[in-house]
Amino acid sequence: MARSTGNGGAAAGGRKGLAMRAVWLAAFLIAAGASPARAATAAAAVPAVPAAALAGAAVCPALLDHAFPELVSGKPVSLCQYRGKVLMVVNTASECGFTPQYEQLEALHRRLGPRGLVIVGFPSNDFGQQERASNKAIADFCKLNYGVSFPMFERTEVTGPRANPFHAQLARRSGTAPGWNFHKYVVDRSGNRVQSFATTTRPDDPKLVRELERLLAEPSRPGV
Repeated sequence: MARSTGNGGAAAGGRKGLAMRAVWLAAFLIAAGASPARAATAAAAVPAVPAAALAGAAVCPALLDHAFPELVSGKPVSLCQYRGKVLMVVNTASECGFTPQYEQLEALHRRLGPRGLVIVGFPSNDFGQQERASNKAIADFCKLNYGVSFPMFERTEVTGPRANPFHAQLARRSGTAPGWNFHKYVVDRSGNRVQSFATTTRPDDPKLVRELERLLAEPSRPGV
């Protein structure tokens, strides 16, 4: 005979927590190279996971099938949650001549975020060793100096043989790998088309902003 928990809210919260664990597990396995089918099978082994939770991972565009630790908390964040959005992906550094672009990125985030733009920052020490050693130091710098509120992830490699798989895919799809800090990739709402913008292109460059606004005007088609 099934036992009653005596707390419906707690039971619902537990089911939600299990569902989230399954989604994170699937995202991590895919990022590690597992096939979507294998990841779904492993996630399904987590008890009491609603089918809808697994279906959400299945419609994720292949380019966004990655998860990274969030800069402040260290908790894994699946890029699948940004499906249907326009993404600007920027590799950042705290001690670079282009570091003041953080201010323009934050302004762009506040201006176009409500319309569907998501800026994501990936701190990297790949160029000139211009990034701080600890994630906490990076987070403190971004917050205190530029009030950064857009998503930021832990320090990572973005170019060369050790590039994280997301940046490796961005480079392949756009035909251009980052050549310095604050290189920018723009991904359309479908998660398929990738454009590359050089370090010297400021976030408030009129040409770049016009392209972002054009992409934001396109209909959202998550899962395409």
